[in-house]
Amino acid sequence: MLGGLKNLEIVMIQIQKINKQYPVIAWWSGGVTSAVTCYLCILWFGVENVRVVFIDTKNEDVSTYVFKEQCEKWYGCKIETITNTNYETIQDVWYRFNSLNVSTGAICSSTLKRDVRRKFESHNNYSYQAFGFDADEMKRAKAMSSNNAKSNPFFPLLMVMLLKKDCFNIITSAKSLFLEIDIPESYKLGYNNNNCRKTGCVQGGIGYWQKMDRDSPEKVDAMGKVEHDLTDRKGSPVTMLKNSRGPIFLRKHPIFPEIQILADVEGREPKPLLECNGFCGTNDLIKNETEKEINYQ
Repeated sequence: MLGGLKNLEIVMIQIQKINKQYPVIAWWSGGVTSAVTCYLCILWFGVENVRVVFIDTKNEDVSTYVFKEQCEKWYGCKIETITNTNYETIQDVWYRFNSLNVSTGAICSSTLKRDVRRKFESHNNYSYQAFGFDADEMKRAKAMSSNNAKSNPFFPLLMVMLLKKDCFNIITSAKSLFLEIDIPESYKLGYNNNNCRKTGCVQGGIGYWQKMDRDSPEKVDAMGKVEHDLTDRKGSPVTMLKNSRGPIFLRKHPIFPEIQILADVEGREPKPLLECNGFCGTNDLIKNETEKEINYQ
């Protein structure tokens, strides 16, 4: 499981560079990988030298906020919450920009995550910023390091070669030590990530939204209405999904009845989504196959 002596030596060198004036910023996003990333930072650098920060879109499942409180007890410190105060809801962003996705990714991600992170980054001192990329995400980490040198990104899970399943095991072990900690509901329902469960993630692929339709059809109905509203305002289809035949509406649009809908598409398994930590849905990273299914406008 460990990444070898060389990686541990690098960790020790980085520990020596940390001080209270320039702490490690550990980004907590509600997923298991970010939760363990923050735990490792506190374990290695000391709780007094780590700031655990959560960018709240106000669009997470209730269980995510419960998980946040449980992680605070696990860490022995508060998780700072920052947010974009210009918008009350994620729907406000979609209607403000009349879009779900743009050429650089999801408009909600860039507005409620990336922009908030960058503002925080510009107003705070730090030694490193720690992100929860696991051992399967080396390409993502390399892309982030190349394109975001100013952030001084640091990847604890990669340092010790932990996979997402290892993070589940660590949290389970913490629970066995009589800590009141449990994984968010999205994982229990079989989703690979815990992103924007309140509405469903606009960066989910076809399989993700088909599963959402089985689990929570009322949420798919609500997002279908958003697609219709934005389409009516724009005068052309605004969708989250597409395939080789073109755009896919979640629900049938009366003005565009010829356009396929989610129920017309052959069933697919949900593919892994990016953990939403301020980089998801942007050109900072190499896009995976799930993201390639999105209808970038």
